[in-house]
Amino acid sequence: MSEMVENAIVLLSDTTVTTNLATTGNTTLYTVRTGKRCILTEAYLVCGGDVGTDLECSIGISGSELDFVASTAGDNLDAANDVIQLKPITSISPQKNKSYAAAAVLVFDVIAAGNAVSGRVFLFGFEYDA
Repeated sequence: MSEMVENAIVLLSDTTVTTNLATTGNTTLYTVRTGKRCILTEAYLVCGGDVGTDLECSIGISGSELDFVASTAGDNLDAANDVIQLKPITSISPQKNKSYAAAAVLVFDVIAAGNAVSGRVFLFGFEYDA
């Protein structure tokens, strides 16, 4: 990884979903560096084809995959290179987010499988001194 500009929103990871989108399970996206905390801002899922109507996914810390982005449907990913943005949805009240501690492993979780197509996740956020 190239040197990170701290305290700026950057691309934290560009990760291919290891199981493709037809298999449930986790793919590690990022591990927070020693001495840092991390705040995620958003992610993008790019699909390799029509994922079908059943795909549900989430992003969060390993073991609690729903803590950044809760279960999100991907049923509108109908063709190769279609993209969905994944981030907490704001409401009238300010949206609560997380600050992840050093060594936290952040994962993409396929909760309900779609069709057997590839997926690629771009994860954005920033780190600051713990």
